[in-house]
This record gives sequence, structure tokens and C-alpha cells, in this order.
Amino acid sequence: MTSRTDHLARARELLAAHPVVDGHNDLPWALRENVRYDLDKLDIAGDQTGRLHTDIPRLRAGGVGAQFWSVYVRSDMSGEDAVSATLEQIDGVQQLLSRYPADLAPALTAGDMEKARGEGRIASLMGAEGGHSINNSLATLRALHTLGVRYMTLTHNDNTAWADSATDEPGVGGLSAFGREVVREMNRAGMLVDLSHVAASTMRDALDTSVAPVLFSHSSARAVCDHVRNIPDDVLERLADNGGVAMATFVPKFILPAAGDWTRAADENLRAHGFHHLDTTPEAMKLHQAFEEANPRPAATASTVADHLDHMRETAGVDHIGIGGDFDGTAFTPAGLDDVAGYPNLVAELLRRNWSEADLAKLTWQNAVRVLADAEAVARDEQTRRGPSNATIDELDGQGPSTGPGHAGP
Repeated sequence: MTSRTDHLARARELLAAHPVVDGHNDLPWALRENVRYDLDKLDIAGDQTGRLHTDIPRLRAGGVGAQFWSVYVRSDMSGEDAVSATLEQIDGVQQLLSRYPADLAPALTAGDMEKARGEGRIASLMGAEGGHSINNSLATLRALHTLGVRYMTLTHNDNTAWADSATDEPGVGGLSAFGREVVREMNRAGMLVDLSHVAASTMRDALDTSVAPVLFSHSSARAVCDHVRNIPDDVLERLADNGGVAMATFVPKFILPAAGDWTRAADENLRAHGFHHLDTTPEAMKLHQAFEEANPRPAATASTVADHLDHMRETAGVDHIGIGGDFDGTAFTPAGLDDVAGYPNLVAELLRRNWSEADLAKLTWQNAVRVLADAEAVARDEQTRRGPSNATIDELDGQGPSTGPGHAGP
């Protein structure tokens, strides 16, 4: 009989050969909020346990080989303010890469990811979280791609003028005509269309429109936990034909039903004390900790995440799944997946469930590299067919609806 220790040792061996590509980490926002990107004040070369989920020693311990760093800005930012803040986030990632070149390798392509792995460095890519970051401008979208952004999540917690969010009231019924043009222009540029955070109607419209594989950078299975941030089975089933990848997240309220109820109450407690519900600064976390002491939190575990991955593998197929933890973008994490050092615990759990090494290699490394390579191939083909689109939202949609107020959820 194989012991827990044996499974963990095997998991670490597997990750040495097939490291994790994580689809979503909010370290740049945490650095912005805590120290305004001052890496002398928060140096991730050392252990930052208690302050961050992420630092270089724990990335190494976790077997991370590539990371999509989120250049997220809150969706209550809008217009030029959102664009400027996104540029600051991109600059923050560039500062990380300049500060830690022995560990973090800039990556723009699937080939760059493989090269970094060969060098023993962590391939570092960027994803923009929310279409509000382009301010309804296809030229701004292309500029983000030029600066290194390789996916864009079509919405965050609020609708954009051209796409509906999962956590807002229906606006345009999925994607508007301009929203479909955004998807087409992302295909032409080689930027992955990220469907985390969007309404199911937006997911379906994007799959109808995109000629390149799509991505879910941090979403789990709605059939396992009925939360609007998760992926319905009919959408998971379409990934085989599309070629896309759904990367399971670790956020407890998206993977464990009881955790959702608890988190809503904890968020209300934060707001009652004048904090934003997504605030993870030390002051906000003290309030969370006091709330948890009085109201014990339902605990998700690595097994909870594995339940989602089992279902996603069965429904989408093993070639269409990955991992997107959302570390440093959530106040709470599952037991055993407390920070970026925890990935071996998840792989060990999947080994206990008789996942093969071949399947695990696809989950951790191969699928994510392949989906970016496929998007690059589509872009090369699309660029032979047409030039950049200069369409505007007014031309395609008329005056778009305004973006509503913020809604809960990382």
C-alpha cells in the first residue's frame, strides 16, 4: 500500500519534470496595495509567509515552472484611470523581472516557456484581468499585447459596456457586436481570450466567435459547486472542439458551497468596517481573523480542488484542464494549498486518485503551453488574412451601457 509520504515524494518528482503553469496570481496587486511596488520593503527573494502567498522560495518549493502574473485593476476603476493603473501593474511586473533575473524569466511565447524551463527559471507571463483595462479601445488592446500581456479576462466583477460579467446583472446578453470584435482582435493578435469571471452567456458567445482556443485562467466546475463564477458543463464540453483549457481555482467560496455562505458574511463584516471586500492588507486581514475566530470557517482542502479536477477531466477531457490558484487575490485558501508551496499536495491527492503521470503532466505543464502555442499559430494565420481592426464601440454598438457598481468576488 502506497503511503501519503510516498505520494508526496512522487508528486515532487513529477513536478521537477513537469512543473506547474499557474494561470493566475495577484502578486502584482498585493505589491501595489502593500508597498506601492517597493521591493526593498517587500523582497520576495526571502520568505514572506504571513504577508503574501507568494515568494521565490515557496514558488520553488511548489514546483512552479511558469506563472501568469495578473495585471489586474479593480473594476470600479474606469476609463483612462483603468488604463493607467494597468500600465502601472505591467511596470510592476517588469520591476519583478529586473530584480530577480536568476529566478524569473520574461516569457511571451510557448517557446519562451520551454526555454525558461530548460534554464531552471520560472517563465513569467502577464494576463490582464478585465476588459475595462482597454477602455473600449482595440488600439489599447493591441498596445497591451505589445507590452507583453498574453491573455485578457473579458470582464472582472462588473459588466463592461460590451460583455456581461457573472457577478453583475445582465447587460448586453453576453457579448455585444463590439465584444465579438474584441474577441476577433485578440485572436488576430495572439492574446488568449480568458473567460473566467464572465457570465455563461458571454462564455458561449465567445466560443461561438473565437477561432483560437480560449482560456479559463481561474475557474472551477459549476456542477460540483453551483457558483456563478464556475463553468457549466455544456461549456466544459465545448472545450474539446475549441482546444481551450480550463484552469481550476483554489478560492474556497468557488469550490465549497458552505464556504460561499461564510465568505459573504465575512465580506459584509469588512464593508461594515470601511474596507473593500477584496482588501487583503494587514489591517483588513486582522478583521478577517477576528471574524474567523468568532465564526469558524468551513475548510476546503486539496481534496475539494481534486473533486473539481476529476469532474473537469471527465467533462472537458484531460487535454483541456489546468491550474489557476488565484494566490494573493483571495483572503482565504484551502488547507494544504495555503500558498504557492502547496501544489505538491494537490498532485499527491490526484496520485492517490490514480491519475497517471501522463495525465498529470498535461494538467501541470503541457496543456497550458500548448494552448498558448495554438493561439500563436492562429494569430499568424489571421494576420495573413486581415490587418488591425479600427472599429469603435459607437460604430458597432451605438452608445454602450454604462458599467455598474462593484460586486463581490475575487
